Amino acid sequence: MGTTLSTLRPNPGANQKRKRLGRGRGSGTGKTSGKGVKGQKARTGHHGARIGFEGGQMPMQRRLPKRGFKNPFRVEAHPINIGVLAAQFDGEVTVERMKEVGLVPRSASLVKVLGEGKIEKKLTVHAHRFSKTALAKIEAAGGAATVIARPGAKPAPAASAA
Repeated sequence: MGTTLSTLRPNPGANQKRKRLGRGRGSGTGKTSGKGVKGQKARTGHHGARIGFEGGQMPMQRRLPKRGFKNPFRVEAHPINIGVLAAQFDGEVTVERMKEVGLVPRSASLVKVLGEGKIEKKLTVHAHRFSKTALAKIEAAGGAATVIARPGAKPAPAASAA
């Protein structure tokens, strides 16, 4: 005979009796009701301490000194030297090509070209930022540096004709 409504039973151990606290020594949870003796955890209203709580001792996050200012709007620019670009590319250099070759990580939102290294070819470099020495070296080699807009940046307000 198969399972019927009259033969249904919960799995063994699925139903347990409620622990009745403070009902005499014979119950096993009499007197202190399973809370041990004294202390903060034995008191009424204790439901576990918050994160970082050290039993009333000054917590670590309050003991350590806090200094300075962390700008939440800072955008980190990935640096790349002009010597690396000169060794790797000919003609036109874009951020997309730098990412394809692996010079710049795909997650980099800004690329800044720095002036370390030698450049003897004529390169047209498209990047978000340039150092003064990088600009000077690119122009001295007969190339051009084009500043591209940062992704997600607001366009500059147009000058009013007055």
